[in-house]
Amino acid sequence: MKITKDEVLHVAKLARLKLTEEAVETFSGQIADILDYVNTLNQVDTSGIAPTSHAISLTNVLRDDEPVAHLNREDALANAPEKGDGTFIVPRIIGDRS
Repeated sequence: MKITKDEVLHVAKLARLKLTEEAVETFSGQIADILDYVNTLNQVDTSGIAPTSHAISLTNVLRDDEPVAHLNREDALANAPEKGDGTFIVPRIIGDRS
């Protein structure tokens, strides 16, 4: 499948990339090669193959959830740079225009 320079430039503009003329030439050829390969893969008969979500089987290695005692408030706030009224004090980041 042939990719035009205009299509490469359009995608570059959407991605806010500035490309040289040499890069546009290179990318148009590379993208065309990729699309040709995808087209080749689309012609493979996969009717007898079950869909998969991952190429290899995965096993969950996480432990089971078990209730445990939580930190008390004083321990949780022990290393806080700023604290007050039993809570963490953090810099304001929303709505601050300074």
